[in-house]
Amino acid sequence: MPMQEKEMMEDVLSSQKAITGTYNNFVNECASPEIRNEFLNILNEEHTIQAQVFDEMHKRGWYPTPPAEQQMIDQAKQKYQKTGSQ
Repeated sequence: MPMQEKEMMEDVLSSQKAITGTYNNFVNECASPEIRNEFLNILNEEHTIQAQVFDEMHKRGWYPTPPAEQQMIDQAKQKYQKTGSQ
């Protein structure tokens, strides 16, 4: 059975998340500044692709992002304010 367009987009987004994670590890563990910079360029390109796929899925209603409730925003602020002051 062929994949539907939504399933393909979900697969692409999942793949892009894995790819950016892998390139991020390469950047973190690279001893050569020249190679690190090249990996950073590739990582940026992959993040751009990921954002484009996400935006398209969001536009089609396939990746809804409901707004956060104010209480959750306040809790996150408190959590990270405590972390920053320690």
